Amino acid sequence: MNDIRVICFDLDDTLWDLAPVIPRAEAALFAWYAEHYPQVTDNFSRADIIRLRQSVAEENPGLKHDLTVLRMLTLQRVAVVSGYAEGMAEEAFRVFQEVRNSVELYADVLPGLRRLGEHYRLVTLSNGNADLSVIGIDSFFETGFSARKLGFAKPDTRIFEVMCAQLGVLPVQVVHVGDHPQNDIAAAQQAGMPAVWINRTDNAWPLDDHEPDHVVGSLEELADVFIKQVGTP
Repeated sequence: MNDIRVICFDLDDTLWDLAPVIPRAEAALFAWYAEHYPQVTDNFSRADIIRLRQSVAEENPGLKHDLTVLRMLTLQRVAVVSGYAEGMAEEAFRVFQEVRNSVELYADVLPGLRRLGEHYRLVTLSNGNADLSVIGIDSFFETGFSARKLGFAKPDTRIFEVMCAQLGVLPVQVVHVGDHPQNDIAAAQQAGMPAVWINRTDNAWPLDDHEPDHVVGSLEELADVFIKQVGTP
């Protein structure tokens, strides 16, 4: 762990709680449909649109790494079935994304990032499509990687390998920090990277074949581990 040069962060459920965000964005979009494109709400319920998105994902397994395209395809289908132009989907997507990027950071995130950023290169790696510039924390990170950009989604180990190659570092020089035992911890380790499980709710570790290199409850605790215990690069 003393060789670490880069700390890579997952986003959803690592830096903020995603659980309320997507339903809130879907509700806002449905209300927008009701006001501006009422034939949509005549043809679909919110639950119908969610099921449609699931069907679109099943029909396009090759796009599982690109949540943006999958949602756009869903919105296009909603438009056409409701008798509107397919281009309406772009406007609908902007409405959805505005709320999707309205997240509440965990209280420890900003202090932790400030401390860690004084000593390490910080990057992000996410399967999702959050926009850090809209959220307002992009300045903390050297760059951000996404499944959409890299062409692979976690837990595919190639997403970690391509990221390391683009950063110009070896996998052992990057620690990945995330909340998901399989997608973030086991997958990163399989790619040759150490991994830190951020366990904010004191859950039991669920996997028998992998153990995280460290377990922390916050980014402040992560900073304590890497700055005080491990040392600085």
